Amino acid sequence: MSNRTFTMIKPDAVRAGNIGNILQMVNQAGFRIVAMKYLHITKNQAEKFYEVHKERPFYGELTEFMSSGPIVAAILEKDNAVADFRKLIGATNPAQAEEGTIRKLYAASVGENAVHGSDSDENAAIEGRFFFSGLEQF
Repeated sequence: MSNRTFTMIKPDAVRAGNIGNILQMVNQAGFRIVAMKYLHITKNQAEKFYEVHKERPFYGELTEFMSSGPIVAAILEKDNAVADFRKLIGATNPAQAEEGTIRKLYAASVGENAVHGSDSDENAAIEGRFFFSGLEQF
């Protein structure tokens, strides 16, 4: 169990103007932001980040979507960070997400589901290093 996780507010939520609302939910849930940046990743960067899904049928659509507009990348800190954040964001399919979760409130579909959240401590560390150097983490 780790005290850090990685998240991205995806292009759909950024376009819809939900950055502030999502960050407020993150803060209210007791997470501390230890690194954050607003950026627009390229298709190549999205392909590299999601390389683990390269053989999956949704890979092309996912990387196209993730490079379609700006995102907010962040490393969050809290005891049991990965599990607690996954609970806060809700199910990938917003129709199946619990009431009050980020995806229930702000996601439009399985493909445009507002936020990314690491699925393990190991992936949280890898994903965080993809976007942030040690000098950018507080």
